[in-house]
Amino acid sequence: QVHLVDSGGRLVQAGGSLKLSCAAAEWTFSWYTMGWFRQTPGKERDFVAAISSSGDRTYYADSVKGRFTISRDNAKNTLYLQMNDLKPEDTAVYICAADPNDIVAVGSDPLKYKNWGQGTQVTVSS
Repeated sequence: QVHLVDSGGRLVQAGGSLKLSCAAAEWTFSWYTMGWFRQTPGKERDFVAAISSSGDRTYYADSVKGRFTISRDNAKNTLYLQMNDLKPEDTAVYICAADPNDIVAVGSDPLKYKNWGQGTQVTVSS
């Protein structure tokens, strides 16, 4: 079990940038595959990006590839999502997730992640 706290969401104009953070209190953070998902009202949780426990492998949704970068600092127990060239369709609650299984096993499937943050709202105005 890992406790996650998301932060960094705010209102930003289209074309702008934003960096989200997800902090974990547990020293075992470095053992976990981490992911970012996003959700809008009435819709399912969509995969955004994932990163392996060591940070050497990353996966991205096609819709964010080339614009978003997932990274982690295991010494600080923190996950990041750098978002550039933001678009109105990126507006959503962004939620970080963690799972002790390898990134190949959990990948982009939200049902396979066992631990979730509370989410942070990102709003992109046109």
